Amino acid sequence: MDIAIVTGSAGLIGSEAVRFFADKGLSVIGIDNNLRQTFFGEDGSTLWNRRQLETTVRAYTHVDADIRDADAMEALFKRHAGSIATVIHTAAQPSHDWAASDPFTDFTVNANGTLVLLEMVRRHAPQASFIFTSTNKVYGDTPNHLPLVEKDTRWECDPSHGYGTHGIDETMSIDGAMHSLFGVSKASADLMVQEYGRYFGIRTACFRGGCLTGPAHSGAQLHGFLSYLVRCGITGRPYTVLGYKGKQVRDNIHSYDLVNALWHFFETPRVAEVYNIGGSRHSECSMLEAIAICEELTGKPMNWSYSDQNRAGDHIWYVSDVRKFQSHYPDWHYRYDLRGLLGEIHDALAERMAGSR
Repeated sequence: MDIAIVTGSAGLIGSEAVRFFADKGLSVIGIDNNLRQTFFGEDGSTLWNRRQLETTVRAYTHVDADIRDADAMEALFKRHAGSIATVIHTAAQPSHDWAASDPFTDFTVNANGTLVLLEMVRRHAPQASFIFTSTNKVYGDTPNHLPLVEKDTRWECDPSHGYGTHGIDETMSIDGAMHSLFGVSKASADLMVQEYGRYFGIRTACFRGGCLTGPAHSGAQLHGFLSYLVRCGITGRPYTVLGYKGKQVRDNIHSYDLVNALWHFFETPRVAEVYNIGGSRHSECSMLEAIAICEELTGKPMNWSYSDQNRAGDHIWYVSDVRKFQSHYPDWHYRYDLRGLLGEIHDALAERMAGSR
């Protein structure tokens, strides 16, 4: 049976990929050592999700290992050489803010860990596709220099600009910008994934995600804004909006829709592709607009406050133009819009918190 190796398998995208690819008939090996709890504390722990996978997905095998451990990865890939059909690499230190507290860990997890995995594919599974969940943070703060217009509840890109209608495409430069240390570590990995495609002919893809979200997200204060926002709405926990008058805009894609895109690439892979992937104009909102929807879902006002201090290098407005991916894979379509995905996050969190009580 063909094997899919999924890193970060107990996380949001990883667990969605485990279920999706197992449902398609692949045997799935997941690599996850719950570093997310180290990064974000108990809120960020993915242990609950690992347990669900191990009890509900028959074709799933869990490996508690660190992707930076070359010896452990070598043994794993060598053991399954010849059967590995794809590597779906979602493991990461994912926080813009956390990276500055420990740059060494951030870079080694995101950049060095990716290099280890790429080299294992080159040595033991060169026929496999390598699918990497990159980030829009590789563009740094370049989007902030677009002609932005302030509206009542959001910032918008001036419609006269090429990005104003459909969002930001893959031609935006990643150079000459402030990235955050997280953006740099992910850009390093992104470039290495492309290079292994071009230099060694491995079928690689970088999916530069917008705001990735869904009911399996272990949202924490420093990462997973929609999941954490809904959690605060349910519990009454205080939430702080950082800068830009709360009008910063993000496009939000449900984990199912992203993993479905990864599946389409897996079925018909290409070499060294880069795709901007997110909710696009189909599913985007400002922080103020997201708060309003959370209040509708919970039936009570959010306990939120505002700080003028935005995060360094953070985006004021970011919407993904997904038309390149859609042109390559025209059978891919969104299942979830903004209200649908927020409603699902709310219901899943409410159920999970009730069960924990």
